[in-house]
Formats: sequence, C-alpha cells, structure tokens
Amino acid sequence: MDLGIRGRRALVCAGSKGLGRGCAEALAAAGVDLVLNARGATALAETAAAIRSAHGVKVTEAAADITTEAGRAAVLELAGGVDILVTNAGGPPPGLWRDWARDDFIRALDANMLTPIALMTALLPGMADRGWGRVVNITSQSVKAPIAELGLSNAARSGLTGYVAGTARQVAPFGVTINNLLPGIHATDRADALDQGAARAQGISLEAVRAARAATIPARRYGTAAEFGAMCAFLSSVHAGFIVGQNILLDGGATNATF
Repeated sequence: MDLGIRGRRALVCAGSKGLGRGCAEALAAAGVDLVLNARGATALAETAAAIRSAHGVKVTEAAADITTEAGRAAVLELAGGVDILVTNAGGPPPGLWRDWARDDFIRALDANMLTPIALMTALLPGMADRGWGRVVNITSQSVKAPIAELGLSNAARSGLTGYVAGTARQVAPFGVTINNLLPGIHATDRADALDQGAARAQGISLEAVRAARAATIPARRYGTAAEFGAMCAFLSSVHAGFIVGQNILLDGGATNATF
C-alpha cells in the first residue's frame, strides 16, 4: 500500500532503539525524511546511518534529552515545521505505591505527559496552518488496563490520554490527526529490563520469566518493533485522516476488554 507520505518530514522521539526505531524505520520505508531524536549520540548515529543506507531518505540526528526544556528547544530548532510527530520516552521504573514521593511523580509527568504536550503545543500550529499533520503518541496498554507495579506510568500516560482526547477534536478540522498507540509487551530493551527485574525478584531464570509472560498473551509471543512501526506509519498516512483521538492497542490480545 502506498501510504501517500513520501517526501513528508517526521520528528521521531527516542528513535534509536525499540519501538521508536520501529516507527522510524517504517516511516523511512514510506519515503519520509526524518529528524531522529535520542539521548545517546553513538546509538543515534548508528541507527541514522542504517536508515539512510536502507531507505535513501534524509535523516537529521538530534541527540538530546527530549524530556528537558533545553533538549526540546534544540530538537525543535532542528525539526522546524515537520508534518509528522511521533512522541516517545522511556517509562518510569516499576515499584510499589508506598515507595513513590512527589518528585517521582513529577519526573514521570515530565517524561510521559508534559513532554508530548509541549511538543504538540510547538508543532500543531504549523500543521494546522498547512492543513495537514499527524501526531502519534506512544503510550501504554496500562491506560486501558492499569499495571499495578507501573503506577507512575499509569498516572502520567493516563493524563496524556485525557489531554489528547480533547485536543484531537480541536485540530481535526484543520486536517491534523492525533492518536495514541498502546503497546503491550514487545521485544525491546524496556521489556528486557522488566523481565530481568522480575527474574531477580522471583529467583528464576530470565527465560522462565519470558515464557511465563508470553503465556499470558493470546498471541503467545512478544510483539516486534517492526509490526508496531507499521501501525505507526499507517496512522501517519493519508489513509488515516478519519481516525481521530483513538487509543489503539497493540498487545497480542493481552488486554481482556470489549472496548
């Protein structure tokens, strides 16, 4: 399928690894030039070079911490007026409710709620003026079905979801769509970190943890960054203009809900 976005420009946050890279690869395969952001300059340069070589698109490297004001300013200066925004940031650490203080919640909100809002605030006006734009926020399945040990993430990402619900309806008349992608368990560094923590806590092998988690998913496996990226690219395409303010699960059926 021709996604109709060849020659467009996209800012992809946290795009050197995992789900962010999956999104960047899929957009590049559709002919989209990229402003690729990540904190680690080395990994970012390697990913950017690989994408240029594989897809022949322009990739501007923006090494910065997108969750800080200075980092966002630097990235936005490089990005200019992009047509597509993919927001993404690593989730806060797991834990117990009694262990979290106000500063823990502030850090979670800064990374997983306020940063995407700040990027949208900066880029949506230009999209609306040009009469076309796409925003895809990578959130979590936890906004549909909270995960007990991820209370910081549950809170911050649910706040972003509420913001998007209203804002998406306000910008839709200008040809701009905002939607959220809700990943379940995917084979990424984040899943590795959570699995390793569970293995240590339970005193079992990493393989045993992964097998047990996969058994809870109807698809009986972890998702891949490539299939996640394909959905991101579709939501960024000309074919997705009637999809507004939606929360789309990619979890292999793990969330047991009708809606």
